[in-house]
Amino acid sequence: MTPAFGLLIIGDEILSGKRVDKHLPAVIRLLAERGLQLAWMELVGDERGRITQALERAFASSDVVFSCGGIGATPDDHTRQCAAQALGVPLQPHGEAQALITERMQDMAREKGEVFDAVRADNVQRLQMGVLPQHARLIPNAYNKIAGFSCAGPGGGWVHFVPGFPVMAWPMIEWVLENTCSQWFHRTPQLEHSIVIHGAAESALTPLMERIESEHPGVKVFSLPSVDHPVHGVHIELGVKGAAQTVPAAWQELLAALHALPIRLGPEIERKF
Repeated sequence: MTPAFGLLIIGDEILSGKRVDKHLPAVIRLLAERGLQLAWMELVGDERGRITQALERAFASSDVVFSCGGIGATPDDHTRQCAAQALGVPLQPHGEAQALITERMQDMAREKGEVFDAVRADNVQRLQMGVLPQHARLIPNAYNKIAGFSCAGPGGGWVHFVPGFPVMAWPMIEWVLENTCSQWFHRTPQLEHSIVIHGAAESALTPLMERIESEHPGVKVFSLPSVDHPVHGVHIELGVKGAAQTVPAAWQELLAALHALPIRLGPEIERKF
């Protein structure tokens, strides 16, 4: 079975409004391009207790989870430590990760025309980014060689940890998808049919929605009201979604029922993913 995919975004800067999250739409897009979809997301600030709790839930599940942010080596970066605590394993130097960090530091020194000093305080501190939970696997970072990492949880799922910077995080997430999740690509194509409705109340449509779901197992009926749409104004977008082979029958039944009601119907919308 295809696992559920989750997204964990870590950082006070999102909660304070200093930065606007860009990961959610990017991860939705990267999954959709492969016939997958996001099941959930969670946003957590830089507080160890909350991060650890969120990771405990992720590790206890069978989900594939992407965690963005907090894997650096400054005092406000807690993700590596919280991952180890959530798994009940020690943090330990990862030889390959630290070798890659050293290569990066050597490159930086060379670019500046300096002699690399391995024992200089800032270089020693950078190596902390290569101190990872026991049994962690690396995620390559083509941008600057400083790897992310993946850890398996007791629930059978995986959490993949990447930096908060989109220029690094998104290619790393794509690498994880291509190298560890390809067996689920486009396995169950999804289809969504909906229609714009004017002059109807959600409460009046609820019995119809419940009937369609009960008669078509696996199909979800959704209702998206809008009060200020720039094109359609006040309206409801009502539709069905699910596995491509299950949606057409439910859609035709829904559409026939809507045509029998004293409401005004707008354009139909079809989405495949």
